[in-house]
Amino acid sequence: MRGRVPTGDRTDYSQDAPVSTRIIVADVGGTYARLGWIDADGGNEIHDYRRYACADHPDLASILHDYAAGTPCHGAVVAIAGVLEGDRLINSNLPWPVSVEQTRAGAGLAWVQLINDFEAVANAVPTLAPDTLSALTPSIASNASSPALVIGPGTGLGAAVWIEGQPPRVLPTEVGQASLAAGNALELDMVRLLLRDRPYLHNEHVLSGPGLMNLYRCLCELRGASPVHADAGALVAAAASDALARETLETFCGWLGSVVGDLAIIFGARVVYLAGGVTAHIPQFLHDGRFLQRYLNKGVMTEQLERVPVWRVEHGQLGLLGAVAWYRQNRKA
Repeated sequence: MRGRVPTGDRTDYSQDAPVSTRIIVADVGGTYARLGWIDADGGNEIHDYRRYACADHPDLASILHDYAAGTPCHGAVVAIAGVLEGDRLINSNLPWPVSVEQTRAGAGLAWVQLINDFEAVANAVPTLAPDTLSALTPSIASNASSPALVIGPGTGLGAAVWIEGQPPRVLPTEVGQASLAAGNALELDMVRLLLRDRPYLHNEHVLSGPGLMNLYRCLCELRGASPVHADAGALVAAAASDALARETLETFCGWLGSVVGDLAIIFGARVVYLAGGVTAHIPQFLHDGRFLQRYLNKGVMTEQLERVPVWRVEHGQLGLLGAVAWYRQNRKA
């Protein structure tokens, strides 16, 4: 694995690099922003990792400014959920709007580059070490590395496709905003319930952290029960003893498997990497067979998907590693 990212909320490493060569690398989601810095002149080691709660800050600029105050830096590569349209980011999951120029000025940096968060994650694919991967499909002999579909549910649902080459290419997507398709009678009932409150139902309404709670409330209504869990963390913690919490996670994993199989077919993927904050907390449900059954339930395409392995990624800092990779490939300070 190239690069090193600590797991604590803040860890200090060497401060020997000259200030002018330091570049911030950041991974910003709807809940947390994770930051570190690299030496622009070479090396992939990530220094001075810190984590910020996004809701505790008025904007992205204030987070970057706070970080740079303790670790003066020249510029920043920010992996962030959404689509960049000119100067502004289109995103429904962040607690504040984002302007590139206002962020740069407010942070006091020479430049700021925003890239899609799963574009960054996909850029990290070549750095993945074998001990960070856990198979969700039967082991098969395959050396195929491209195209690689990288997908993950967190505050939203992100996905990108990595294509090998010199240099490699990454196709970012907005899969989370694509229409959600039901695959069985229970899911159809849930779709009907969810459509009562919204004119359009997309994948993130179910396949995300907030989506887990949508599923739970739907199941409670369908089963004639009252919701007792207030957030996804409590729901996951209760799954061992609460039948409705357990059914919610089982339904989530099956539905996720179906969507991942669809995307693998659409993009012609030869390998799939499953990341995202939600998957890190529910490995036992992802491995119990429901994900795999729905992933392979694709009619005449089942035989093709049987040759496309799915790996659950157990590395928690892919966004930062991907921001480093993007910088090395695309920009000089």
